[in-house]
Amino acid sequence: MQSGGSVPITELQRLTVSLRGGFEQKDGCLVFHFTGQLDAFSEKQFLSYVADVLKANASPTVLDLSKIDFLDSSGLGALVQLAKQCKDAKRSFVMVGNARVTQTVKLVRLEEFLHLVNDLQTAFTQLAA
Repeated sequence: MQSGGSVPITELQRLTVSLRGGFEQKDGCLVFHFTGQLDAFSEKQFLSYVADVLKANASPTVLDLSKIDFLDSSGLGALVQLAKQCKDAKRSFVMVGNARVTQTVKLVRLEEFLHLVNDLQTAFTQLAA
């Protein structure tokens, strides 16, 4: 373990051909990192992977989608489902997006429901508040 209690992610697990993901503990939060495409092809694996990790850990959660290349309606549906699960479990939840993710989320006016922010630092600040 390094100082601050965070373990760096060296390699993201291949969830599907087009999606990789991993998680780490950082600043008292559970931080998920994903790269690739969150779409109809990968949403089931995405949801089951995140659900398995959340079952074993009750920390506030940050979903880092800043390296996602593509997000479709199925991916959005998975994010809404995840946000609902966190809300029902009274778990703090923040999502970090890039320009493409933010545009897609804002198009369907879900930025507040998904607690969308622009960067990890803002995510940690919001969860600490």
